[in-house]
Amino acid sequence: METNEYLEVFIDESKEHIQSLNDHLLELEKNPTDLTMVSEIFRSAHTLKGMSATMGYQDLADLTHKMENVLDAVRNHQLNVTTEILDVVFEAVDSLEEMVMDIASGGQGSKDVASLVEQLNAIERGETFQENTGSTSSSSSEPDSPIQSNLASTIDEFERTVLRESADQGYQNLELHITLREDCLLKAARVFMVFEILEQSGEVIKSLPTVQDLEDEKFEQFFSVLLVTKESPDELEKKVMKVSEIETVTVHTFTAEEQTNRAGSSVNNQASSSEQGNTAVAEAPAKSEMETAKKAPVSTKTIRVNIDRLDALMNLFEELVIDRGRLEQIADSLKHAELQETVERMTRISGDLQNIILNMRMVPIDQVFNRFPRMVRQLAKDLGKQIHLEIEGAETELDRTVIDEIGDPLVHLIRNALDHGVELPEVREQKGKPREGSLKLNAYHSGNHVFIEISDDGAGINREKVINKAISNGVVSSEQADALTERQVYQLIMESGFSTADKISDVSGRGVGLDVVKNTIESLGGNITIDSELDKGSVFSIQLPLTLSIISVMLVEIKEEKYAVPLSSIIETAVIKKSNIMSAHNKKVIDFRGKVVPLIDLQDVFEVPGEKLDEEYCSVVIIRKGEKMAGLIVDTFIGQQEVVLKSLGNYLTDVFAISGATILGDGQVALIIDSNSLIM
Repeated sequence: METNEYLEVFIDESKEHIQSLNDHLLELEKNPTDLTMVSEIFRSAHTLKGMSATMGYQDLADLTHKMENVLDAVRNHQLNVTTEILDVVFEAVDSLEEMVMDIASGGQGSKDVASLVEQLNAIERGETFQENTGSTSSSSSEPDSPIQSNLASTIDEFERTVLRESADQGYQNLELHITLREDCLLKAARVFMVFEILEQSGEVIKSLPTVQDLEDEKFEQFFSVLLVTKESPDELEKKVMKVSEIETVTVHTFTAEEQTNRAGSSVNNQASSSEQGNTAVAEAPAKSEMETAKKAPVSTKTIRVNIDRLDALMNLFEELVIDRGRLEQIADSLKHAELQETVERMTRISGDLQNIILNMRMVPIDQVFNRFPRMVRQLAKDLGKQIHLEIEGAETELDRTVIDEIGDPLVHLIRNALDHGVELPEVREQKGKPREGSLKLNAYHSGNHVFIEISDDGAGINREKVINKAISNGVVSSEQADALTERQVYQLIMESGFSTADKISDVSGRGVGLDVVKNTIESLGGNITIDSELDKGSVFSIQLPLTLSIISVMLVEIKEEKYAVPLSSIIETAVIKKSNIMSAHNKKVIDFRGKVVPLIDLQDVFEVPGEKLDEEYCSVVIIRKGEKMAGLIVDTFIGQQEVVLKSLGNYLTDVFAISGATILGDGQVALIIDSNSLIM
């Protein structure tokens, strides 16, 4: 079979199934008796196994099959879920992910997993982990069969009342276990046909899985139904077996512990006094179930698009933006009414097109966040800590370019929070805190930016310790340290090589590598701030632009050279008297709204040739980076414009204070200023 054309789909869907395995295994660990979750895990593993076998990746298929066997044993009550079992299954999922990534990079997905397979085999045989002492019989006709036990455990008090009243009125409460053939292609259609027969024979009270899951084909080959009817089990079995692609049908009387132990006289009295009302109640859920079953599933109109195609589309649109600027300039100079009207219309349409293209590139930050629950679980185990992870705003969208870059900085910040932020359970208890620490990830939109916050309720940052370390490292002087605000002190831990950790661990040292985090975020046009309170916790807040491809700038001119300052970093522009410029610490400064703001002459920074202007006033662009501000001295303001950010290429990667370039409407090249690098 020619598989090349399906390879990308296989890789994408395999990654989705592996993520689903991780997510559901974490949920199962919280609630080990939730067999619905086990079914979800089993389904993902089963699908991944089939896909791998079809594509010819036998190692991947074999390992998934071994993992599937363990899940099947749990699902059939032959094994209890334990942390030890989950550790092995998690390790298997890690290996599956490594094999898929190998395939994505051009390999064959081969990996030596003999030791892991033996562990899975041992679990399946029950040689390593204790088995459930209950019956392991697979006969669904026995009262203690796994499927019946599952269905009985889902019955609520209202449904028990319905079943009791039905039995008192001469109806039978029957449980049907139905298995479809392995080669059944239209499972939902077969389920619908079964429900049609059952509806004619009685009233459906409950199904497992739920009707919605059956309709969406979120089940394997078998399902069970609880029915109130006057027909015999043999008659029902014959009717259901007439549906094609049905493998087996078993029917038995449904019994539940509360039903058999009820106080008979009380129930009989209640039944005799409210016979009509209870009959109507019994019909209500059944009709609701069947009405739901008859609804056709809604199809989602989406397609997978290779990201390279979106990049190519964006590149073409960027050229269109450049030509649009040129046309606007020509129309303004010619003053031709019809031409101006046409250009204005084209500008509006291209603006709408720009929004559509940018939205197509936006992806949920969940693509980054979804790796963290599993990571936090493992780190908590390694560190001997108890951590509750809370994630909010995972649906917040960012440009795919930003998503690709932000993952590693977030991983580092989380590692720091767990290692040196959240205390050990015993230490937390001594401080009067819960033994379980809290780590929260929150993402949200604000204007043209996305904010990501990583907060913990740990030990916080010791201000005095930071200041002492900063002074000893020569980062600040004692006099400077005394004048620093709380937030400015915390920002010191982002300096290169700075650390307050008494011991550097394998996981992290708070401060070690945080300069890399800071540099990465600032290279994306963002910034990071830190707030902390001793013994209360810390909050690392990251601000990022929504997109990096097309940005709004203020065009300025220095002599005959044009520069672009990103609007996201501009507070305002001002024209000031040169006589108001003062000196402090050998630097030019101005008093801007009660704050001392240093001035930076861009002609000096970029060594622009030409005489200094001898005028009474000068033009200043006030920029901000966190709480710090600076004023950029320029010759003139040209105006605001949307421009396409272009890289300077591999030969000009380290140009100070320049993040890229753009082509203006008149064909000139303007350099885009990296405002963050100008503020120290």
